[in-house]
Amino acid sequence: MLPPLKPIPIKDRVSMIFLEYGQLDVIDGAFVLVDKTGVRTHIPVGSIACIMLEPGTRVSHAAIKLAATVGTLLVWVGEAGVRLYASGQPGGARSDRLLYQAKLALDDELRLKVVRKMFALRFGEEAPQKRSVNQLRGIEGARVRKMYELLAKRHGIQWNGRRYDPKDWEKGDVVNQCISAATSCLYGITEAAILAAGYAPAIGFLHAGKPLSFVYDIADIYKFETVVPIAFKVAATRPKKPDREVRLACRDLFRGEKILKKLIPLIEEVLSAGEIEPPEPPEDSVPPAIPEPGSIGDVGHRSG
Repeated sequence: MLPPLKPIPIKDRVSMIFLEYGQLDVIDGAFVLVDKTGVRTHIPVGSIACIMLEPGTRVSHAAIKLAATVGTLLVWVGEAGVRLYASGQPGGARSDRLLYQAKLALDDELRLKVVRKMFALRFGEEAPQKRSVNQLRGIEGARVRKMYELLAKRHGIQWNGRRYDPKDWEKGDVVNQCISAATSCLYGITEAAILAAGYAPAIGFLHAGKPLSFVYDIADIYKFETVVPIAFKVAATRPKKPDREVRLACRDLFRGEKILKKLIPLIEEVLSAGEIEPPEPPEDSVPPAIPEPGSIGDVGHRSG
């Protein structure tokens, strides 16, 4: 009998890969992508944080099971990764973390503290006093529009605003295509980090009402110092395949800047702004009949 698989911590993984036109399966114990000619490409699934599955991919039950066991997020996306259809959940199952996050989000005072912290981390200065969440959202939106304009001017690109259609990749101009591809990369690894830390992607603070609200909250803190400048830089070269060029540049950036090592501490720092302790389980709660075995993975990974 082989020992049980245990997840590699998220900070030690490759950020992401994109796969298309093939069948993901487990063959002879290996996680592989098999193309239409039968050629196998081995994927080191346990050392990747997030695998983006583009149109033309199919996934076997065995492949999904192995990805879940090693804590690798599978994300089904549209062409160029612009539209997210679904994601496999390798973690996020820590009830104490989920209750802590929910308590912060449901209390107006605590939520405002968290939003103010996100503002400070994003812009490098304290948020204006006596402002509501909606007012801070408006201030942020105005600053973001200005940042887009400055980046366009720096790279000599005509900027007509952030305009794109998630259902039609070709409709957007090149710079908007590049931005969409770049942000999808950041969203993928951010969701993987949130799940690995034991939290819920849907419980946001500035964003709300979407399955990835908290993903957008956390990713936006880093977006303009990481992937958005890359998008404008690539767009300025007038690439034939903007999505591919952007992905490669993002992958290199994530590796060079060690973004995965920074994401989980960032999540904890943001939530700690609420200045409360995670809630204790109720005294009358029943402990698990079969305790979970220890794991070298992150707290949200389910391994056994």
